[in-house]
Amino acid sequence: MQKLNRSFSICLLLISILFSPIAARARDFKREVIYQIVTDRFFDGSAANNNPSQSAGLYDATKTNWRMYWGGDLAGIQQKMSYLAGMGVTAIWISPPVDNLNANIPDGNNNPTASYHGYQGRDFKRVEEHFGNPNNTWTDFDNLVTAAHKNGIKVIVDFAPNHSTQDNAGEFGALYNNGVLLGNFTNDTNGYFHHNPNISGGGWDDRYQVQYYTLFDLADLNQEHATIDGYLKAAAQQFQQHGVDGFRFDAMKHMTWGWEYSLANSIYTFGDSFLFGEWYQGNTSDPLYHDSYKFANKSGISLLDFPLNTAIRNVFGSNSNFSALDTVITQEASNFTWDEDQVTFIDNHDMARFLSINNNNNRLHQALAFILTSRGIPCIYYGTEQYLHNDTSGGTDPYNRPMMSTFDTNTTAYKLTNKLSTLRRNNPAIGYGSMGQRWINSDVYIYERKFFGSVVLVAINKNETNGYSITGLNTALPAGNYSDYLTGLLGGSAITVTNGSVGNNPVNNFTLPAHTVAVWQFTEGAAAPQVGSIGPTVGQAGVRVTIAGRSFGSATGSIKLGTTSATVNSWMPTQIVCTTPSVANGNYNVTVTNSANQVSNGIQHTVLTAKLIPVTFTVYNATPTVSGDYIFLTGNTIELGAWATTWDGAAGPMLAPNYPNWFLTASVPAGQTIQFKFIKIAANGSVSWEAGANHTYTVPTSGTGFVNVNWQY
Repeated sequence: MQKLNRSFSICLLLISILFSPIAARARDFKREVIYQIVTDRFFDGSAANNNPSQSAGLYDATKTNWRMYWGGDLAGIQQKMSYLAGMGVTAIWISPPVDNLNANIPDGNNNPTASYHGYQGRDFKRVEEHFGNPNNTWTDFDNLVTAAHKNGIKVIVDFAPNHSTQDNAGEFGALYNNGVLLGNFTNDTNGYFHHNPNISGGGWDDRYQVQYYTLFDLADLNQEHATIDGYLKAAAQQFQQHGVDGFRFDAMKHMTWGWEYSLANSIYTFGDSFLFGEWYQGNTSDPLYHDSYKFANKSGISLLDFPLNTAIRNVFGSNSNFSALDTVITQEASNFTWDEDQVTFIDNHDMARFLSINNNNNRLHQALAFILTSRGIPCIYYGTEQYLHNDTSGGTDPYNRPMMSTFDTNTTAYKLTNKLSTLRRNNPAIGYGSMGQRWINSDVYIYERKFFGSVVLVAINKNETNGYSITGLNTALPAGNYSDYLTGLLGGSAITVTNGSVGNNPVNNFTLPAHTVAVWQFTEGAAAPQVGSIGPTVGQAGVRVTIAGRSFGSATGSIKLGTTSATVNSWMPTQIVCTTPSVANGNYNVTVTNSANQVSNGIQHTVLTAKLIPVTFTVYNATPTVSGDYIFLTGNTIELGAWATTWDGAAGPMLAPNYPNWFLTASVPAGQTIQFKFIKIAANGSVSWEAGANHTYTVPTSGTGFVNVNWQY
């Protein structure tokens, strides 16, 4: 009976962990596996919404017109929830579910087209009728979220606040608020839209054009307008009210960067969430790469890791040397404060599928194993596990979005994802650990993930015919014999580790066969508290923060930001939720002390002065600049850099479409009287301050703000 009671107690504990409220865990995504779904192309769960009356004629039952609706919907995703859970998927990213363009805008050959992908939102307060029901209600969406949460799966919505619909055809950018027309692009008397040309040519590398010009004829929303600002933030909050766990921001690079800080803060202030977005860049040499990691480090929004994606496709798809991958991993580790929060991927809806560039399942398995075990949060494009691809026109848009045809749970890719998702949840080295190269040549990459004493060692040989003798390999794995965690699924076998110096134990020589992936792992036993994650990374007093790691213990201990205690809202062995205390704005070291008075490692958290309000600062007749010089904004709060005079510390660079006048939208603390000045950071790094006293400004408590001053000589 005692053994039975103990087993029953353990079962109850497991149930409480597995089915605890999803929202309470949303900020720690490092141990998740995301699955991206193009909703219209996944599964048709209800024929009733295929050809709704308000947007009739946009559905193609033959599935031959690739730019029309094919019937996939929210009900279809819901019906495949057990399939997703069985694969080890722990979060789904679905197409923008908002009410989309109702009009047919024929293509150049007069073929009908539709916004089946969801990126032409007309009403951000209603659900698209092709995805939900003809009444645009939230019923189907709510049912999906409920089913996902019951299966331990979080829901991420694709959110596209950069634009509404096409500005020169169809509905001409018309924007609605729960069925009520706000305005449209062609008769924009209220200034709800930016009216600039399309981004083109060198404009893709120009900070002003990237943020304020038009993206592919889509009506560009003016987020600095108080009405649009409030509308978009309210729309995001509505999704939160309906149980959403995270947002993927579409075209994040093309919105006003400073405004996005306030969007993130609005979401975090309202409730728990994980945020990441699309900032397209080819590699770490991109002209705006520095801007991208500065944005990620300060805004609380993670990025889709496009530089790593390029390297993945080059190495596994085009047979480049593994050094290309290792170089990006090393570079980004030195630039991103939270590199493990960046979202990694092999392919997505905007590029050819991997198998269209290299129709080799071995290479796909290797790439899949890499993103599931390397640093970052892996995102798998729907159908990858079924080897889905259509190579028409090179497999690019729209042929990278075929209808999901099979749901086979016995494919190697499906099994691989399940196994490595389980490892990601069970061994903290995958989600929280450092990543270091242990052995490399053009075809072989052996890397190690390490979180305190927990270790995962991964070996990949992408050569199709040749095995390699692995000699001189060291690892942090303790001495012992290790079987392949994948049990030979991709050809791996056991290794033996012997005693060596601390953290560098020799591995007995072994052969890594052709097209093989092997994984060996060790999970540390009892230890002092170990913190691996904090989220959000930035927020004001009163915002709830999730701290994740291991060995926190079951009994409640304490949390400190610096020397100040935070109120604990919930405490579990691997996760704590606390409330940010009232402390001075700035960066803090956060620690966990368990009930045995053992203190954890520290992790950084930025405390804001107050909730954020987007304010546009303009300085007229600024000091002259030459190529490579920029004007920045700095001030007396952490939001303005706390008088920082560096590129990464100050706000900016500012924009000068009307030189010598410069402007910048920055998110600053509501209701606070702030002090600020403008500085020039020259190409050589030297700093020039404007003269005179500090400027002062009292920030509005809501809405948006504008400040116009002259440079002081």
